[in-house]
Order: sequence, then C-alpha cells, then structure tokens
Amino acid sequence: MNKLSRSQFTQVAIMLFGLFFGAGNLIFPPLLGNQAGSSTWLALLSFSVTAVIFPVLGTIVVGKTEGLSKLAHRVGPTFSLLFTTAIYLSIGPGLGIPRAGAVPFEMAVAPYVPASMSLALARFVYTLVFFSTALWISLTPNQLVKRVGKYLTPALLVMIALMFFRIMMMPKHVASAVGSYADTPVIQGFLSGYDTMDAVAALNFGFVISMAIRRFGVTDSKEVSRYTMKAGLIAGSVLFAVYAMLSSIGMVTSHRFAGAENGASILTKAVHLSLGNFGLVFLAAIFTLACLTTCVGLITSGAEYFHLLFKGKLSYRSWVMIWSGFSFVVANFGLNKLLAFSVPVLTMIYPVALVLIVMGSSHDLLQYTRKSYVAAASLAVFLPFVDMLKNTFNLRLPLLTSLAEKLPLTDKGLGWLVPTLLLLSVSVVVEKMFLKQTETSPVEELAN
Repeated sequence: MNKLSRSQFTQVAIMLFGLFFGAGNLIFPPLLGNQAGSSTWLALLSFSVTAVIFPVLGTIVVGKTEGLSKLAHRVGPTFSLLFTTAIYLSIGPGLGIPRAGAVPFEMAVAPYVPASMSLALARFVYTLVFFSTALWISLTPNQLVKRVGKYLTPALLVMIALMFFRIMMMPKHVASAVGSYADTPVIQGFLSGYDTMDAVAALNFGFVISMAIRRFGVTDSKEVSRYTMKAGLIAGSVLFAVYAMLSSIGMVTSHRFAGAENGASILTKAVHLSLGNFGLVFLAAIFTLACLTTCVGLITSGAEYFHLLFKGKLSYRSWVMIWSGFSFVVANFGLNKLLAFSVPVLTMIYPVALVLIVMGSSHDLLQYTRKSYVAAASLAVFLPFVDMLKNTFNLRLPLLTSLAEKLPLTDKGLGWLVPTLLLLSVSVVVEKMFLKQTETSPVEELAN
C-alpha cells in the first residue's frame, strides 16, 4: 500500500476544488454580495451550507462507499441504476458539459464580438477549442491530477486573487440589503447555494477523486476514504475563501452597481473599472478556466461510469469522445431545448441526492435500515415530482398537488424538506424501538 506525498495530495485537493468551481460558482457569490449588501456575511454563511458543506459531504460519502452506485444501492438495485444514470446524464451531457462550454462564451466573450463577425461562427470556434482541450485532458486520466490540480486550477486561483485584490483597492460603497436578503438573508443565502447544484456534482466528483488517489498506488479502501475526506475538507476551505472574495466584490460595489441583474455583469463592470479593457480579457480567461476544469471532471466521471456500466463494451476513451462531441454539438445548436428537458429532471433528483448525502454521512452513527433509505428517498423523489409536473407541464394531480402546495417552504422550492426529515426521523425511531423490543441483532449491513 502506497501513501500520497504531500505534493500529490495537495494536487488532488486543489483538483477537487477546480472540479467544483464552474461558471455558476463564479457568478452567484457576487450577486449575493450585491443584493445582501451589509448582510453579506450572514447570507454567505448560510450559502456555504448548501454550496460548500453538502458538496464536501457528498464527495466524502461517495469516496467512502466507493461510488454513487453503491451509495444508491442502499435504497435498492433498480433505484441505484436509474438514479445514478439520471445523475450522470443530466449533469453531464444533458446539462453540465454543454453549458460549461456555452456559458463562458455567452458571458465573457459574446458581448465583445465585433458586429461585423457572425456570433454563431465565433461560438463555433470558441466551443471547438474549448471542447478539444477538454477532450485532450480527459483522454488520459492518469494525467488528470497533474493537469488540473497542478496547472489549470492554481492558475485560476491566482487570477481570481489578483482580480479580488485589484478591485478591493477601489472606493468601497456598501448598500443595504434588498429583496429577500433584506427580509430573510439566511434562507435566501441557503437557496442561492442550493442553486449551484454542487451537491449533485459531488456525487460524480467523489468517484473521480477516489480513482485519482488509487492511480497513485493507494489500494487500501480505508486510506482512500481518509485521503478523500481530507481532500474534501481542503477543497471546501478553498471554496469558502473564494466565495468570500467574490461576495466581497459584490458587497463593496453594491451601491455603485445597485440593481445588477447577475453576477457576471457585476464582475465585468468591476474588472473594467479596475483593469480597463485588459480586465475584460482577464475575466474571459477566468470564466474559461473555471468552466474547463468542471467540464473535464464531468466528462471523466461520466465516461468512467458508463464504461463500467456496459462492462467495457466501449472503451473509456470512446465514451470521452462521445460525450465531448455530443456536448460540442449541443452547445452550438440545441442547448436551450436540452435545458428545457434536463433542468426539470435535475431539480427533481436534487432533493434525493441531498437526502442520500445526509444519510450516507450519518449511516455509521445511526445504522439506517434499507426501509429508512426507501422511505426517505421515495418521499424526496415523489414530492419534487409533483412540483415538477405542476411547474413544467402545468399538470395538477388530484388532491396531491393541492396538498403539496400547503407544505412548509413550498414557495421556496423546498416543500419536500420538512416531510422527508419527519418521515426519516419517525422511521428511525420506530425501527430502533422495534429492534429493541424484539431483541434482534443490529441491522443488516447495507451495500458499501
């Protein structure tokens, strides 16, 4: 059994940060700072629960159970197959990968394309270079840690730090909180972190990290789990530090850029003021690097999963090419249509992903039975499904939709939360009481 050197471990941890940190992670915090204003730090703490803590826990749980499939298998084999495949497809070629190529172009390049040049042609060239680079990096997973953890992500961090320090040298004018941040900054911060969808991404990236560690020669599962946990904690700490910098940018410019529509416009204006036209090129590079590292993580995790799912009938390299090529085409010709389908699916499976993360991280302590997993997962799928039918297809189920609308936090998109936690708590108490009364042995070991 080998151990990771300090350099190898650092590269793994920084790579994990790079996998998480995409365009959404870059633009949500400045908008939070802009709208929360003087309440930024309170909102940032609650933002970090769903944007940092849950992703870190997800990575650790998946690393410990040696893959999302085994974690989901605690609910049942059919659920494991459907849920895991849905996760990889929706956050992979169904949403995450094509968007990773399209978003940096739309936000940081398209506004500055000359009027005489075709926007479609500019997008085609940009995404061709982007996905070709992602393909090249993903084809050799043995070099993934070195390329992402040693070069790309450190470059990204240096650029973000330079941007932060330069903008912080400008005059600072902090406004009062507006909108939901003025009334309920904690809840709104929590929901903004929820929107990053990083907890779902963690279910993909936990497998990537554990595989990367094994490629360094670490074979003992406990050691892999320990390194994954430490890498997750370090990546989470770096995530929080970067979120704090980006939120501060939004906060100190909140009076100057009052009413900003999104974080991209805040960063663009702030960078232009502090660095001039060069700042726009600089910001485009930041967006591109942030999305490239995330894209590589999604491609490699998806290719690994489907390579194993189909028992090697298609090679890992073939899956990488399929996902990269498909995503390139979608990013240019059909992203909006694909988003219309994949976003509702992703928002429906996100709650059950959070439930599995919570249960997986506390399983050793509470020793859930399969019945507890089934009960909590079923409700966490069913209630968002009812909500999705109403919001996406305007389809109301007799009695059920009306009942779902009366649940706490439904107006925040979290109607599933309280009932699922209550059901899980009741199932655990009832099972513990039943087991104690019948004096049976501890619950059967679930799939690890």
